[in-house]
Amino acid sequence: MDDRTLRTAIAAADGDDPYRALRDIHHARIELGRELDRAEAVAVRRARAAGASWQLIALALEISKQAAHKKYGRG
Repeated sequence: MDDRTLRTAIAAADGDDPYRALRDIHHARIELGRELDRAEAVAVRRARAAGASWQLIALALEISKQAAHKKYGRG
């Protein structure tokens, strides 16, 4: 998602059509969430490749070590 798309979705909240605003914001949230999930997975892989423990990764993500390993430990 580029900055323009995000700004447009946020600006839609002040528009004349509240339904469209809700829809645009919802879709932007989904797209942004997917992008952040992908970025987080890449960061975890890089951290592991650099020797970071699951405990350290879990601490950074504010989740348990078991949750971090379950989510990212496959492969």
